[in-house]
Amino acid sequence: MPRLKCTFREFIAIIEAHDFALHRHDGTSHRIYRGIVSSEVRYVTIAFHGINDDVLTGTLLSMIRQSGLPKKLFRK
Repeated sequence: MPRLKCTFREFIAIIEAHDFALHRHDGTSHRIYRGIVSSEVRYVTIAFHGINDDVLTGTLLSMIRQSGLPKKLFRK
């Protein structure tokens, strides 16, 4: 089975492909994206320092939960 892994750039590309949009950003290290999944408004906080850095597994799982999107979208 492919591993759950992606960079911040890849994660943002996936959620933007599912109609999430940048809602606001706090300083330089956090961005909040807003989207609607299953008729529910969802917010995803993305904390990153390097757009090409790999997202740590725990952080990735948290961001996936926030998005409400299926994990299979984030597997490589």
